[in-house]
Amino acid sequence: MSQMEESEMGRLLTDRDCREKVFALLVNQYSKSLYWKIRSIVLFHDDADDVLQNTFMKAWKSLDDFKGKSKLSTWLYSIAINEALDFLRRQKKFVSANSNEETGIANKLTADEYFDGDRGQAVLQEAIAQLPDVQRTVFVLHYYDEMKYSEISTMLGTTEGALKASYHIAVRKITEYVKSHS
Repeated sequence: MSQMEESEMGRLLTDRDCREKVFALLVNQYSKSLYWKIRSIVLFHDDADDVLQNTFMKAWKSLDDFKGKSKLSTWLYSIAINEALDFLRRQKKFVSANSNEETGIANKLTADEYFDGDRGQAVLQEAIAQLPDVQRTVFVLHYYDEMKYSEISTMLGTTEGALKASYHIAVRKITEYVKSHS
C-alpha cells in the first residue's frame, strides 16, 4: 500500500488483525517529517534518531489510547515533541553532572557530518538551543514549521496567549544572542 489517508489509517489501527501492517505504514509515512521535527528541537542526528525510535515505541504502546479526537499526525507530533523535550530535560541533568561539557553547540554542529549549514547558521542554532525548552519548541514550530498558535496550543496543552508571549520573548533572545556572537 502507498500513502494512506490519515483517517483510514487511524481507523485501521483499531483493528487488531491489521494493526502491525498499518503501524509499519504509519512509521514509513511519518518517519521523515517526525525526524526533522525532533531534530529541530534536539539538534543532533544521533539524538534525533533515538528520540524518533522512542516516539514510535511510545505510539505503539499507546495505540489503544488514540481515540481519533485529533488527527493521527497531531497525535504523533505531540508524542514526538514531548519525547524531545523529555530528552532535553534528561540531557540537562547529565550535562550539569559533567560540567566540563563547555564546547559550544555551534562548534559541535559544524563538526556534525549531518549539519550542512555555515557558521552563521550554527550560531543561529546555538541561539535557539540557549532558549528554555518551551520557548525553543514554540519558536521552531511557529517560525520554521509555520504552525498556527492554535495547533501548537493543542499539541502542548497551553493557551495561545502564552505561546505568543513565549514566541516573542524567544525572538528577542535569539536576536540579542546572534548580535553578540557576530
